[in-house]
Amino acid sequence: MSKTDANTGASLMHEEKKEVASPWPGPKGMIPVTSGQADDANLHNRAYLDSILVEMRIIDAVKPNLTTEIFGKKYSSPLTLAALSHLNKVLPDKSRKPMQEKVAAAKKMDVLNWIGMESDEDYREMVKDAGDTIRIVKPFADHERIIKELQLAEKLGAVAVGMDIDHVPGENGDYDVVDGLPLGALTFADLRRYVKATKLPFVAKGILSVRDATKARDAGASAIVVSHHHGRIPFGVPPLKILPEIKKALKGSKMTIFVDGSLMSGYDAYKALALGADAVLIGRGILWELLKDGQAGTEAKIEKLNEELSQMMLYTGIPDTKSFDSSVLHFE
Repeated sequence: MSKTDANTGASLMHEEKKEVASPWPGPKGMIPVTSGQADDANLHNRAYLDSILVEMRIIDAVKPNLTTEIFGKKYSSPLTLAALSHLNKVLPDKSRKPMQEKVAAAKKMDVLNWIGMESDEDYREMVKDAGDTIRIVKPFADHERIIKELQLAEKLGAVAVGMDIDHVPGENGDYDVVDGLPLGALTFADLRRYVKATKLPFVAKGILSVRDATKARDAGASAIVVSHHHGRIPFGVPPLKILPEIKKALKGSKMTIFVDGSLMSGYDAYKALALGADAVLIGRGILWELLKDGQAGTEAKIEKLNEELSQMMLYTGIPDTKSFDSSVLHFE
């Protein structure tokens, strides 16, 4: 048994970090899980989301209209389907293709879909009959690969492109390696080059500070995703906690602000929208349904999330997605 310093909680003996069992199918790490310990940003994020309470403003409230405009296009909801990846490799039933099922669900429900890291060949297959799509690439050490992937997305009809700018460090303190492909540092000059690589709006995904938000703006990005990428950074600040500061810093820029991270319900989405998001990304919030029941399960979950969002908007007198008001929120 190890001894512990009563003042600091520090162990006086070295203990190996316990491996967290994954609830997800597929090879180890294909769908990431986090530690559940004090350094897990998802714990802090969930706690912060749950600490935000909502006052009721029911007099004169009417059924809300969820129609949302993003990059000049109208969608049925401000809920978008997050940039998941590699899901076609996780199920024992190889006849199923969850990535294509997600694409089909987004198209049917008239919501914007994001696709994360996939080979060009797989991406091309996924978007054959897709609705509006945003492709997100990694900060590869090979900059020409980045340009090539962005330009292919433009050629195949994407409505925007972007990058996981937060996926630079690996757990070993070096640049990360994903699927055998080395990632690398991202400079302001690099970002500006990627923004100019296509004529599409560029999204800097993985913003968690005013500093990076304003740098993305100055590099020419059309949008950001305020996110810690499912807790990549240890002890990461909750996205909704930093969101109001970012919103204030970007005032007048006309940038679109998306929010991602632990948004598991329409109620969570409401809080993000009330604090200044233009739209949100739902990833883990649809993942079980997608893997279990495919397109139909995903469509049903989107409908449920929309119902929850609409319910909260009606309770608080918000008639449409341009009228959110942070003054309805209270913080414990």
